[in-house]
Amino acid sequence: MTAQSSSQTASVYVTAEAGDRLSVKPALHFSRPSSDYHHSRLEIRIDDSHVYQEIDGFGASFLEAGPLCLREIDFQAQEQVLRALFDPKHGAGFSAMKTVIGATDFMSAGPYFTYDDNPGDSTLQHFSIDRDLQPMGLIPYIKRARNYGRFVLQATMDYPPDSMLLDIARNQDVDRRYFPALAQYYVRYLSEYEKNGITIKYLSPFNEPGIYTKISAEKIRDFIRDDLGPVFTTQKINAKIQVSDFGNRSDAERYSRVILGDSQARRYISSISYHAYGFKDYDKITNIHRDYPDLPVWMTEVDHSYGTDTPRTQPLPRYDFKDGDFWVNQIISDLESGASAWIYWNMILDENGGPYLLSEAHRDDADNYQHPVVVINRRTKQITYTALYYYLAHFSKFVRPGAHRIRSTGRISKVRCAAFKSPEGLIVAELVNSRRRQVDVRLRWRGRVLEAALPPHSITSLIWNEGDDL
Repeated sequence: MTAQSSSQTASVYVTAEAGDRLSVKPALHFSRPSSDYHHSRLEIRIDDSHVYQEIDGFGASFLEAGPLCLREIDFQAQEQVLRALFDPKHGAGFSAMKTVIGATDFMSAGPYFTYDDNPGDSTLQHFSIDRDLQPMGLIPYIKRARNYGRFVLQATMDYPPDSMLLDIARNQDVDRRYFPALAQYYVRYLSEYEKNGITIKYLSPFNEPGIYTKISAEKIRDFIRDDLGPVFTTQKINAKIQVSDFGNRSDAERYSRVILGDSQARRYISSISYHAYGFKDYDKITNIHRDYPDLPVWMTEVDHSYGTDTPRTQPLPRYDFKDGDFWVNQIISDLESGASAWIYWNMILDENGGPYLLSEAHRDDADNYQHPVVVINRRTKQITYTALYYYLAHFSKFVRPGAHRIRSTGRISKVRCAAFKSPEGLIVAELVNSRRRQVDVRLRWRGRVLEAALPPHSITSLIWNEGDDL
């Protein structure tokens, strides 16, 4: 966390509908309450003696659509975008990122592919990550981003090679006979990326199983227990295994329990991952986090898209500021449920919400327009940082990996607070005002109070150092 605070002073950063964007505001000061002090119903209490999950980071996803859009603007402008996304001092400082294994719907620099499209090649003699090494590929993209900041990577896969499926047209489940080859497929992916200087922290075997690969939780459990986990152990693979990226919170709880309920499979699992589509059922994540508190929970994908929860009457991408308020409430709800990482889907798209990949056999359908963090207009060259960018940046920039969420309480209609404490003792309170008018709140911490005015439709980051406690 990069902000500086003097004695009993909180640094202030504001993004608001009226025009502020991560704007530095005059510092605010804690004071001891007077003798006639009385508790206000507009009071938020921060209690850093109650510590919750460790934060791993915030970010979005590396997909080929990003560099396809970046190449439409000049090199200096490209670097400006990457700095704005990854530089923790001069930008958002994204710190947890998703990447993909083979084709997905926005791997759009070429036709559908896997790393071995030779039928029957169970020994992976033709395995190649050449697509990812191309100028529009993921490896150059990731390396360019690393020029501006550090982040951890999670990787997942929509489909294995078609030849590993029972039938690409009628039954897209993995043939159990190919489980050993599929385990080696993941190992080859990880090792090839390592050779190119890129380390994957978490491998999630399947992305939205049942929607893409039609594999059951029971078969995923068996695959991890009998093939993937043992191969990782014997070959000393450093990447950690997640359960798989289930498509919504309800599925994540139900199917993760199937996998984690097997003690032999459980010993290979290091994290729970899920997607946030549907925008409901936060209690499902609370429940699974409560029952498996030693496993970090990662929210690894969500977006606005016509294929999920967005009506076609809503134009995409979204340029309205109020959309940021929607997303910040999603972020806080996931954090309150126990999420250690929060990752959006498309980081950069064009003015149409594309370009997307078309492969109907693999559920990559037409008219798949989506909303990104950053819009690059390929015709006018205009760059738009969406409201999502600014609201997400308040977390990624100020709540750095290694911080812990701490308790914040106080019921104020349409006002929320999420609070964090870094290992160095820096405390961050993210205050969100979803009202149309200013709200004056009192922040109480360790017997001291601070008065803050929250602008209409805004997020305010307050940052102070516990070491300055008098």
